[in-house]
Amino acid sequence: MLCHVCPWWLAYTFDNPLRRLMQNPAKILPPYVKPGMTVMDIGCGMGIFSIGAAKIVGDEGLVIAVDLQQKILDVLRKRARRVGVAHRIRTHCCGADSLGVDEPVDFVCAFNMVHEVTNSRNLLEEVHSCLKPGGKFLVSEPSFHVSAKTFQETLDTAEQVGFELDETPRIRNSRSAVLLK
Repeated sequence: MLCHVCPWWLAYTFDNPLRRLMQNPAKILPPYVKPGMTVMDIGCGMGIFSIGAAKIVGDEGLVIAVDLQQKILDVLRKRARRVGVAHRIRTHCCGADSLGVDEPVDFVCAFNMVHEVTNSRNLLEEVHSCLKPGGKFLVSEPSFHVSAKTFQETLDTAEQVGFELDETPRIRNSRSAVLLK
C-alpha cells in the first residue's frame, strides 16, 4: 500500500511540540471525537493525534494507532505512558498492502499520509469497511506537498467507494476533508 516510508527517526522533525502550534489535536479533534468512541489513527507516527484522541475518548473509549513501522509505534507507546493514556491506545503494525484492522470504528483520521499510498482506492475501501454507519473520516494532506488537483482526485476516489463529503475544515498548511460513511 505504501510507496514511500519515512524513516522512524525523521518523525522527530515534524512530530514535535512546534507542530501543536499549527495542528493542535485539542482543537482539531473535538468536533469529531467524543468520550467512549473507538478511533483509528492511520499513519499515526509518534502519536500526536493518537494521544490527543486518547485524551478525549476517556477510559470507555479506544484509539487504534496504526503505522507501518514497529519502532515508531514503540515511541508512541512510551509517549502515551508518559501522559497517562497508554491504556486507551492499542498499537497495530500494519502491512505494506493492508491496514489489517477490521473492527468497527466511529472515527478515522489520516494526517499527511494518503499521498504516500500507491493504491489509495484500496486504503479508502478498507477505511470505509471499518467505519460504522454514520462514521467520519478526516483526511488531511500537506498543502505544500499535495496539489489541489491531487487532493481532489483523492476525494473523487473516496466518493466512488461510498464516502460523502461532509465538510472541509480549515487546518493550517493542509488540504483537509471530513468524509461521511
